[in-house]
Amino acid sequence: MSDHPEDLTKAMRQRLQALVGDLRRDLGRIDDPQFAALFETSAEVLTGLCKAFADFEGKTEPAWRKLSRRILP
Repeated sequence: MSDHPEDLTKAMRQRLQALVGDLRRDLGRIDDPQFAALFETSAEVLTGLCKAFADFEGKTEPAWRKLSRRILP
């Protein structure tokens, strides 16, 4: 793996997505509603974080775009 930000964010996003899948899969094994809510809330928070990583990768948000300076003549 390289040290380029886009490569690192992609790898981390994939790890987060795997964790979201694990949390949601385990929901079927949980009988306690409060414990299930903890897993579902955790999955939702991580999904939002995955979106932030994807936005960074795709430069889809203004905050992730590089600013260019305009030099006047």
